[in-house]
Amino acid sequence: MKFIYEANRIYINDDREQMIAEITFPLVGDNIVDLDHTYVSNVLRGQGIAGKLMEEALKVIEKNGWKANTSCSYAAYWKDEHPNKAEFFNQV
Repeated sequence: MKFIYEANRIYINDDREQMIAEITFPLVGDNIVDLDHTYVSNVLRGQGIAGKLMEEALKVIEKNGWKANTSCSYAAYWKDEHPNKAEFFNQV
């Protein structure tokens, strides 16, 4: 499984180059991104792919010195389940 990185987006394509998983995190302020969308195709659900996308997004966020908001319900859930990653998130 190969992650593809774009500005403020990480995704996975299948063998036919169709997107089957993604996370988006647009800039919404000075050094602030919003984890606003996470999608995983039915064929990949239950394999921890959304969590892996979150981990990859946090690597990008850390590298750029950003903080993240979580308007995506999965991102908010993941944040709550990983208090050891709190430094990457804005405290709301």
